[in-house]
Formats: sequence, C-alpha cells, structure tokens
Amino acid sequence: MITVDSLSFKGHRALIRVDFNVPFDKHFNITDDTRIRAALPTINKILKDGGSVVLMSHLGRPLKKLKEDGTIDYHKFSLKHVVDRLEQLLHRDVQFAEDCINEEAHQLSHALKPGEVLLLENTRFHKGEEKGEEAFAARLAKHGDIYVNDAFGSAHRAHASTTIVAKFFPRDKKCFGYLMAAEVANADKVLNKAEKPFTAILGGAKVSDKILIIENLLNIADTIIIGGGMAYTFFKAQGGQVGNSLVEEDKLELALDVLKRAEEKGVKILLPQDSIVADKFDNAANTQIAENNAIPDGWMGLDIGHEAIRTFEAAVRSSKTILWNGPMGVFEMDNFQNGTKSIAVAVAHATMEGAFSLVGGGDSVAAVNKFGLAEKVSYVSTGGGALLEFFEGKTLPGVAALQ
Repeated sequence: MITVDSLSFKGHRALIRVDFNVPFDKHFNITDDTRIRAALPTINKILKDGGSVVLMSHLGRPLKKLKEDGTIDYHKFSLKHVVDRLEQLLHRDVQFAEDCINEEAHQLSHALKPGEVLLLENTRFHKGEEKGEEAFAARLAKHGDIYVNDAFGSAHRAHASTTIVAKFFPRDKKCFGYLMAAEVANADKVLNKAEKPFTAILGGAKVSDKILIIENLLNIADTIIIGGGMAYTFFKAQGGQVGNSLVEEDKLELALDVLKRAEEKGVKILLPQDSIVADKFDNAANTQIAENNAIPDGWMGLDIGHEAIRTFEAAVRSSKTILWNGPMGVFEMDNFQNGTKSIAVAVAHATMEGAFSLVGGGDSVAAVNKFGLAEKVSYVSTGGGALLEFFEGKTLPGVAALQ
C-alpha cells in the first residue's frame, strides 16, 4: 500500500479527495466537524513537506434535491460553508474556487505556492462526478501532480473524484492518505486476520440491509449477535409472536436460511431472548419486558432486554476480535438506549482486556460518541456504506484504483 509517507511532496501540488460531507444547522454552522478533523494529518504532512494542497469533496446530493423551480440550490450545498472551520483547524488561510473544473479554478490551483491550500467547490454540482465521466475526471486531474485519496467514506463509489481521476496519474504519483490507509488496514485486520474468537455484533432495522454482510461473516466469524429491529424478523420466521414489532414479511424464509447455514458452518447466532417493549413508538410510551417469541399484540420491541444484555455481554467479553455495526434498539430515545449502551460498554471492556474492536456504521459510531467510549475501542470507522460493502466482500473502487 503506497501512502503519503511513501512520497515527498516538496514542490508538488497534491490533489486530495477528502470527505467534507459534514452536517450543518439552518445557519450553515457545522454541527460535527469529525470528517474535517480526520483529513488534517494528511493535509498537514503534505504542507510540512513543502507541498501545496488542492482539496476536492462532495457535499450532499444537490442534483437529487433541486429547488422547487427545478434548479440546483448552490448556496445550500456549497463547500464555501466549510472554509472558516477549515482555516481555524489548519491555522492558515484557505482559498476557495467557486467551481471545481472551470478556468478560474485551474488558474488558482496552478498559482499555489508551497504551504498554500485551495478548496474546490462541490464536485457533485456536475453530473460527470456521479457518472464517473473520464472527461470530468481529466479536468479534475489538472489541479495536481500527485493524487491522494483520503475519503474512505466514498471509496465504494466509482465516481470521477474517488476512482476515475486516479487513471490520470502514474503509479508513483498516487497514494492513500492516512485516514484511507488506516481504514483499509483496520478493516482488513478484522476481515482477513481476525484473532479468534471473533464476534460480530449486527443491529439496525432490517435484515435486508445486513444480509450480505451476514452471509460473508458466516465464513469467518465464530459468533454473530443480532439485535435491533431485524431480530424480530428472525423470531417471526421461527413462529414467534412479535406483536407490532418491525418485521420484514418477505424475508422470513431468508432468516430461516441464515440460521440453517450458521448451524451447518458451526457459527453461533445469538438472538436477544427478551426486549423492552412499548405500546407506541415514543420515548414516553408505556413499557414492559417481554420474551421475544411472546410479545403481546399492540406492543413493539424497541430495545433488547436484561437477559439479552447479559448473554450478549458474556459473548463480547470472551472475544478477541469484535466488529460492531448497528444499534441494539432505538438508542436515540433515552428510555430505549440501555441495550446499545451496555453493548458499547462491553466492547470497551473487552478492548481494555486485549481484544481488537472495530466500530463502524453511522448509528454505532454515534452511539460510542454519545456514551463517551470512542477512545476506548480500537478503531472507529468513518466509512459507513464503504465499510459495509468491504465486509460484504465487495471490492471498493476507490481502493482498487490505488492498488
């Protein structure tokens, strides 16, 4: 793997694909700058070498969310809202190009001096980005003489700025940034070099969202813990009464097939024995504890119960490798956060005792951050969909383009 440590950037312009797809409030104040901070080590390394930096990123999906008159909302999706925060974090001025491929943008990038930084406007303002058009990628490539991809969160997209642009740089002039390299190395450690016993914790609402990762994990995991809304599809498939809990009726046979294949492969599937059930989807709802094969009519499971927590904690604490993707319940509501919090604490304890733990997926990352445990697990991925596809066994175009 060629990383930024493999190259000297002195006198070079580095074109860096970053992920500045950050959330804003209604006044365009950044509410979470994690993705910007994640890119800083790579940017600072290049600047310290004596290079200059051209940053490109997407922000939202402007071509999918047009204004009422059918035009692009350039103000809402502009990366200019990132400039002030980026300047604060880098402790230097950041120039901004109001387009990513026009003549003015190229003039700005070609005039950069060592130590200077230019941020290009949202690449997704152009159709060629998501279509992966070579002509668009070629115009992006003119901004630098070394290409650096540090946007793992977009590595599963064969877009112009994440994949196609790499074609325009020789093998020794393209590399992984620090974040990209760390994401790939940590994911690979779990997928291909996991120390046993290996436990995967999967949560979330739907079996359909996680079926591919479940199928791939059946070949490498010792134990798969299934929580969250998708657990009720498994109980319904086995003839259980799940009340008004979330169920994918068209995935019942698939759930039974997963259980059968797990048994054949000697993989232990742990489903939650009980749940905190509510009479409506509301933090103020009436609650009770119910066995998951006997949830009363009119009630729905919104968190795992005490017995499930004890079983899951024991499995996690006995593991040497842990992958966690997806919450155990509706943890955004305080009355239904205990299951997710308990698993987060168990993963942190197992890590402290020597296990390697990787947490990935938006909700799981949000959970460890919410409970102040992000620093107590081995690695927190920024990958989201990219990480999920990696564990599904798919080749990520943005990674393959640099290998």
